[in-house]
Amino acid sequence: MTAALLEVQDLVVEFRAPGGVFRAVDEVGFAVRKGRTLGIVGESGSGKSTIARSLVRLNTPTSGRILLDGTDIAGLGERRLRPLRHRVQMVFQDPYGSLDPHLSAAEIVGEPLRIRGVRGRTERDRRAAELLDQVGLPSSALHRRPHEFSGGQRQRVGIARALASHPEVLVCDEATCALDVSVQAQVLALLRELQREHGLTYLVISHNLGVVREITDEVLVLRRGRVVEHGPTEHVLNSPQHPYTRDLRSAALDPTAMRGRKPRDLLTTERRVHA
Repeated sequence: MTAALLEVQDLVVEFRAPGGVFRAVDEVGFAVRKGRTLGIVGESGSGKSTIARSLVRLNTPTSGRILLDGTDIAGLGERRLRPLRHRVQMVFQDPYGSLDPHLSAAEIVGEPLRIRGVRGRTERDRRAAELLDQVGLPSSALHRRPHEFSGGQRQRVGIARALASHPEVLVCDEATCALDVSVQAQVLALLRELQREHGLTYLVISHNLGVVREITDEVLVLRRGRVVEHGPTEHVLNSPQHPYTRDLRSAALDPTAMRGRKPRDLLTTERRVHA
């Protein structure tokens, strides 16, 4: 079997909280091979986004390992981490809040290019135009600012910005949840196309089981920071073994569609039974 491009071992992330320490992620482990997609699901507060932010080192793990092609990036200092950052990029949940409202699309997409050594403005704009075209935006989008785009278009700008770093892994943290169902479908189709063209590896964070079914190969189910189920997507969603996974599935309006409710308030029965 091909070695994993991204492997997480015994990941723990803790935060200081009133009265003590809150463990948001508790000894989580998984592996993703190159060109494959892992989905992580769970209710709000289960630790999904904390894992995502740890993978791109917006959070520093308390303990555990994050192996990127065999290199442990979990505890690296910024100087040693900087040359590796471009390899794992993130597409954020909010396609408006994650873009600087004062910058044009050319400047937003061009910033990673500048960091990677493309100093000339003309060359950055040329490459930004290529990237925007790749995600389905016209050349006229170059000089527009975020408020001039629709939600789906803003998310495409965010994807283009991530691609500008030439990543190997894209972490998509609820990247479609703020979009209408039809726009969700367009963004998912774009992600699949980019994966085929570039061999990208995805980690998809979502509360929407329809999205997870549509795009992932495997799924990992989190409850209170711990893994309760992990396996091939079709197997986990069609024949869930853990009561929590069954409750998540029943909380969705239709797990075969790209529409669902965030199961924040739908698991009170599960908490009473399994707490």
